[in-house]
Amino acid sequence: MFLQQLINGLTLGAVYALVALGYTMVYGILELINFAHGEIYMIGAYLGIIYLAFFTAIGLTEFHLVLSLVLVFILSAATCAGYGLTMERIAYRPLRSAHRLSPLISAIGVSIFLQNYVMLSQGSADKVFPYILPVRPFVEGDIPISGIQLFIMTAAFLLMGGLHLFVRKARLGKAMRATAQDRVMALLCGIPIDHVIAVTFAIGSILAASAGVMVVMYYGVAHFFIGYVAGIKAFTAAVLGGIGSIPGAMVGGLLLGLVESLGAAYVSSEFKDGFAFLILILVLIFRPTGLLGERVPDR
Repeated sequence: MFLQQLINGLTLGAVYALVALGYTMVYGILELINFAHGEIYMIGAYLGIIYLAFFTAIGLTEFHLVLSLVLVFILSAATCAGYGLTMERIAYRPLRSAHRLSPLISAIGVSIFLQNYVMLSQGSADKVFPYILPVRPFVEGDIPISGIQLFIMTAAFLLMGGLHLFVRKARLGKAMRATAQDRVMALLCGIPIDHVIAVTFAIGSILAASAGVMVVMYYGVAHFFIGYVAGIKAFTAAVLGGIGSIPGAMVGGLLLGLVESLGAAYVSSEFKDGFAFLILILVLIFRPTGLLGERVPDR
């Protein structure tokens, strides 16, 4: 049972880590908590269902299932990147020089708008994603793991590894780090910070969309309210690892998934969501900078 819950926790934690990366990247550059980020995750789940239904209708899933899944991920990610860019351009960029409370209120407003937008356009009933990947556990040694769990963990770790390499090695990734370190100096050095911030929102939206598709494949159902709870948990993971730290978001997401899964198995499944909020309170009290967050000296 412990090994099974460990696999469940790593699967869930990998999803939390992908969503948490969007929070921590935006905060690292703008010092803004994008509370609408969870809704991008929710929209990604809905788009996964919509695109798969389309490919099923035209017969592509019967012809080549893997190609269909790849196209579902690519199209969902691209569409959500468009949502992220639009959100940054309309709701956040005009308020960049305003009081810090203004973009926070704007983020909450965008979150409520997107929830109602999906509810009115797709209906309030749950949407079902067909089980097209094997869910029956197969045993590798003594560790029971299903095909969908293996797929989610592999895809999530590849995405996180790709993001880490991009931020460390790519020219645009270095521009993102420079903008996060000192936005004014980056602008004086000729870095187009508006473009860098827009790309940051797009990358975060792509990761959130991928997590949404993974979750709807795993659980088989999506609802217009799933982004709120998942967003709060991903924010908790970002704070746990150290808000603004990309490795911290990865570690925080995995730890949160493990705590939630093991707590539900050995303590009580009724308080499954409560473990995330308990961790958030404890981290904010005892270590506000998170596990891997930087200790910034007073100036």
